[in-house]
Order: sequence, then C-alpha cells, then structure tokens
Amino acid sequence: MQLTRKTVTEILSGIQKAVFDQFKTNPENFISEATRLIQEQKATVIIEHLSYDAISETHDIDIFTDGQSKQDFSKAGSPLKHHIYDYVITDSKTERTFVQELDTSTEVVVYAKLPKGFFIPTPVGNYNPDWAITFKEGTVKHVYFVAETKGSMSSMELRQIEKTKIECARKFFDEINRRINPENVTYDVVDSFGKLMEIVGAAN
Repeated sequence: MQLTRKTVTEILSGIQKAVFDQFKTNPENFISEATRLIQEQKATVIIEHLSYDAISETHDIDIFTDGQSKQDFSKAGSPLKHHIYDYVITDSKTERTFVQELDTSTEVVVYAKLPKGFFIPTPVGNYNPDWAITFKEGTVKHVYFVAETKGSMSSMELRQIEKTKIECARKFFDEINRRINPENVTYDVVDSFGKLMEIVGAAN
C-alpha cells in the first residue's frame, strides 16, 4: 500500500520542530528512521482489517527435502530420535536447547524445523514459523503445535514488523481452526520447552 504525497506531507508536517531539525544533522538516518516508523504504523493499521481465506493450494512433501543436501551438517550435533530427520540445523542457543528438550520429551511424537519454503504471506513480508510439533494423544491434548521460538519474550525486544508478522500468523491459524477443525492447530511464541508445555497443558 503506497502513501499519497498528501498523506506523507501531513505526516511530516506533524513532526515536532526539534525532531524535524535532526534532518539537518543526518538526513540519511532521519529518512531511514522516518520510513521505518511509517511502515510500522501502516502494518499496525493493516493487521486490524486483515483476514485469511482458505484456498485449494497445498504444499508438496518435497518442501521438507528440497535444499537439505546443501546444508552443512558438520555442527548438527548428535542424531535425533523424534525429528523428521536424523539431524537438524539450529539458528541459536535457544533453538539448540529447545531441540534437546523436544527430542527427550516423552510427550512429543514427532517434530520438524519448518523449511524456509513454508511461509505465511503477510502485508509486511512472508513469515516463517520455526517448528511443527505433535504430541501423544492421552498424555497431553492431541495438538499440532506450530511454534515460533524467541530468545526473549519481551515485546519491547521484538521489532514492530516482527510483532505484526506474529499477529498475522495468529489470524492465519485461527482461520485454519475455524474452517477445518476447532483447536486442531495451536500457534504461539515461546522461549523455552517449559513455556511450550505450559501452553499445551492450558489447552488440555
């Protein structure tokens, strides 16, 4: 969604003089920051009116195998028991710990680090959740849990664009549940396996 010149003029004219004077000191940084703030506010407005509709398009199973041979598994750690592959590449210490706990949990049946080709379209760019997890029926509520793992749960440490994508993902999975099977898929942001189990237990 492009802003009209009139709208941009109204935004700039509303900036306090002391702030606007910073343009003279560092024009490039001022423009960059102004653009970022405007984009974030646009995203916030857009999400209030966002809805997803089901389509017939599906992902082929190849989405999990394409590109796997190109990855460097030399630092992947020990073979895994419950992941769809024997090894998984993690992006952070938080994810490595998360994998260790998923793989040793008696409640987890199978889990997968979602490939980059699996994404949710949002008004502020494509969004890739991190994990898909299933649990044993009877141990906890049988649920397919799609998780986004973050090192910090503080909303202050999540950029506005990232927070907007997360809110879009919530709407996306709400629509899946509404149309297909209520409470079939749970989506949330967690920073640990313990937090994951809290959420799954609360849904029980």
